Amino acid sequence: MQIGFNLPISGPMATAEVMGNIAQLGESLGFDYLTLTDHVALPDTNTPGYPYSTSGSFYTPDPGNRVEQLTTAAWVAAKTSKLRIVLAVMVVPHRPAVLASKMLATIDVLSGGRLVVGIGAGWLQVELEAVGTTPFAERGAVTDEFIDAMRTIWTQERPVFHGKYTHIDGLLTDPKPVQKPHPPIWVGGETGPSMRRAARIGDAWYPIGSNNANLLDTLPRLTAGIAKIRQMTQAAGRDPARMGIVYRVKRHGMPAPAATDGNRKLFTGTVADTIDDIAALKEIGVTAIDFDFEGREAEKSAADMKKFHNEVLSRI
Repeated sequence: MQIGFNLPISGPMATAEVMGNIAQLGESLGFDYLTLTDHVALPDTNTPGYPYSTSGSFYTPDPGNRVEQLTTAAWVAAKTSKLRIVLAVMVVPHRPAVLASKMLATIDVLSGGRLVVGIGAGWLQVELEAVGTTPFAERGAVTDEFIDAMRTIWTQERPVFHGKYTHIDGLLTDPKPVQKPHPPIWVGGETGPSMRRAARIGDAWYPIGSNNANLLDTLPRLTAGIAKIRQMTQAAGRDPARMGIVYRVKRHGMPAPAATDGNRKLFTGTVADTIDDIAALKEIGVTAIDFDFEGREAEKSAADMKKFHNEVLSRI
């Protein structure tokens, strides 16, 4: 099982010095990968609407101070040598498919094959309408087509792809990614369409447990979700045993009330509970877990990462 951490790219920690130090600290502590989130333009975040917290509010009060995901991924690649760089997740409709395929292939080449392309369709309508060139209501279809176009561009010498939103006909698009046939694709999302997308093309399903509309916050709920994605993968004509399961943890290591199904929420409670949860998730087929140490103080985040290494990583 791989263990990752979220690199702070928003709020007061989103500076070159802090991000570089945190990335290099994570590498020195033995984490396997770091993750980068993706927003380009945000509304007033005091207005509830964020789907991954109980209150509907963003976890940090000023997430609008945010560096761009793919630019930062390339920059982080130059600051590290071993960490895999995970887009968690890239909002696919934000960037036209041909341009995105070139940017992602470039990052994979420059990082020496360390890119993981986490993908999602996006949820924030005002952002997608401001940034994208395709309708918000069609974001699922756009995501499916863009990913299919990118995979074609990455794997064909003179790619030919004609869809509703993307057209390319034999143009040269080198360099190809270092990883073959292309960088791993981790499909985010907990809804039916997201899971069907993962089942069809994903190297891994990449849910967050705290989506209020589709909770995967307890061991029974996550176990059921994994069984469902395995069934969907088989129905899509693919080997379910080859589907990775990556679990994204937004908050951990603190007391919390029981979940609405009556069970303890995963990664709440004591250090021993965290260690037990990691073992339990490995047992049910989870292949990677990433934790969030982001905050408003660089020294505290670094201390929390070191503490996690000493109390958890060194014991699993």
